[in-house]
Amino acid sequence: MDTTADPAALLRSRSYLRLLVLATALGLPISAAAYGFLALVHLMQEWIYQDLPRGLGYDSTPTWWALPILTVAGVLVGLVIRYLPGRGGHVPADGLKVGGGATTPRELPGVFLAALAGLGLGVVLGPEAPLIALGGGLAVLALGRSARDRPTQVVGLVAAVGSFAALATLLGSPIVGAFLLMEAVGIGGPMLGIVLVPGLLASGIGSLIFIGLGKWSGLGTLSLAVPDLPAASSPDLAQLGWAVVIGVAGAVVGTGIHRLGRSVARVAAHRTIVVTTLVGIAMGVLVFGYAEVTGKPPEDVLFSGQDGLGPLLTNAGAYSVGTLVMLVACKGLAYALALGSFRGGPVFPGILIGAAGGLALSHLPGLPALAGAAMGIGALTVTMLRLPLTSVLLPGLLFGADGIVLTPVVIAAVVVAYVVVARFDAVGQPPARSASVGESRAARQAG
Repeated sequence: MDTTADPAALLRSRSYLRLLVLATALGLPISAAAYGFLALVHLMQEWIYQDLPRGLGYDSTPTWWALPILTVAGVLVGLVIRYLPGRGGHVPADGLKVGGGATTPRELPGVFLAALAGLGLGVVLGPEAPLIALGGGLAVLALGRSARDRPTQVVGLVAAVGSFAALATLLGSPIVGAFLLMEAVGIGGPMLGIVLVPGLLASGIGSLIFIGLGKWSGLGTLSLAVPDLPAASSPDLAQLGWAVVIGVAGAVVGTGIHRLGRSVARVAAHRTIVVTTLVGIAMGVLVFGYAEVTGKPPEDVLFSGQDGLGPLLTNAGAYSVGTLVMLVACKGLAYALALGSFRGGPVFPGILIGAAGGLALSHLPGLPALAGAAMGIGALTVTMLRLPLTSVLLPGLLFGADGIVLTPVVIAAVVVAYVVVARFDAVGQPPARSASVGESRAARQAG
């Protein structure tokens, strides 16, 4: 999108009206495709980790079960990355990439298979990044051969429309998806509305597949909100003090995860299949170790954490401090390894890790459990994504009305983590080069 163009002229142009028509047409099929992808991942996880062990005669899933499954996942994903076009999509250790070039039709199979093999077999990553890539790629595919003759900025805008529709399906809200994508893209001013309106239109029309239209019933409204949570207490000075502590802790833990992920990514770029296989084995060992030591289900460490957040929050009293610390350590390490090698999104594992860390600290005086979890989510999310508005919005989305009550302390934790991470990022960077005395004198003479 040409940000130097006149936004008002673009808005009045016929090409923009055609784009709105295209957004209307793309909304439903892309939302349906995104829903199908999420449903397929969920069905794979249920069959592999529940139905298959029972079919083989086990009363429950053995704690070692994830080890061979994740090893297979490593081999499959490594083969897809190595041999299919597009290398399975972007590396999640690089962050939530949006607008860096649309997924081409030729790359779609690799993105789909890498995400399906990894997420479906239990890898510790989320589905949001593959959905963004798949939604954008399907939108470009809908243009057909005409995509080759269109300006790059137009193709990019069409891809953004598809990404909006796909991500809104996951988050259950076009508005929340818009916040995340627009903050990630970093477009502001008058051009913001030009890019935002087609995406909102596509995701809004796409949401009809869930809520229905007239006599046509939908599939049911999707929501990330955790039900049956205890009421949150109003913030006080003690919680504001804890916001500083959790903000710093989230920045430290998240930075460690991120840097380890980047280190793994550098090695995986040259030895893809070997690294993904070894990471699969390592994740399986972490899952097995956590389940054996704590007696808690392996699913706490497996998967993205999207479905595990509710049980963790509603049964927080059943988790000791030691168990919560081990959950943070095992899932955090598995998350870091997966960030640099597999393909998926960086959002949801960080949410569960942040919640577990906040719950562990809530065993200390002055910090209610729900407030600790909300602040942990915000602090770790902003550390991993560098998106402060989205990081404040997510706890509100997850906790509903309680999230509104907790917003002041969540904002404080997010701001602290954001500032601390900026300081961490600056460490090790070479200082700005200052001019020598001779250079300064020559510049004055030239002036």
